[in-house]
Amino acid sequence: MTYNPDIHHRRSIRLRGYDYSQVGAYFVNICTQNRECMFGEIVNGKMILNDAGWMVQTVWNEIPVHYTGVDVDAFVVMPNHIHGIVIIVGAGPRACPETGQPNDTGQPNDTRQPNDTGQPNDTGQPNDTGQTQGVAPTLTLPDVVHRYKTMTTKRYTDGVKYLGWIPFPGKLWQRNFYEHIIRDENELNRIREYIINNPLNWETDEDYTDL
Repeated sequence: MTYNPDIHHRRSIRLRGYDYSQVGAYFVNICTQNRECMFGEIVNGKMILNDAGWMVQTVWNEIPVHYTGVDVDAFVVMPNHIHGIVIIVGAGPRACPETGQPNDTGQPNDTRQPNDTGQPNDTGQPNDTGQTQGVAPTLTLPDVVHRYKTMTTKRYTDGVKYLGWIPFPGKLWQRNFYEHIIRDENELNRIREYIINNPLNWETDEDYTDL
């Protein structure tokens, strides 16, 4: 697939004031710390997962099982990062709020407050969203990513301890992550294609590291 700046660039396009618990589809990219290749290798344009790679794939597939109101779509594990689509379940892949205009300048919002604090959250309890008691709160996109990173880190740590997996350098994942709000069905399909074709384009990927 040819280079598409709407998909490949890493500039944050977070919308100021946007409610990330709102229904919609989101493209996310999460990189390992220092872009260390931990999950396998690309051979002839195909991703060959090691045990750790299968683990991060499994945890992704389990997201809808553990978290009501969250679904997942296309996904790929690469040697040092993952790409996937998270869907806050509702009326479809709608992204923009009914009021307010998106920030299309391509400039990041204040990054002094990253999406992920980097602190483990082992309680398994959703954030307090102020919803009526008895109604399951809707997780935000940062909640979903944070829990994914926490669970995969825990399982990888167990793999290092009991199965001889390669230790990671301090943290398994980078502190922050890249996300893009998918605005319509056409964009959703383009991003699905990009995700599926990612192993074929490994050597031209921004995260490429010569193993």
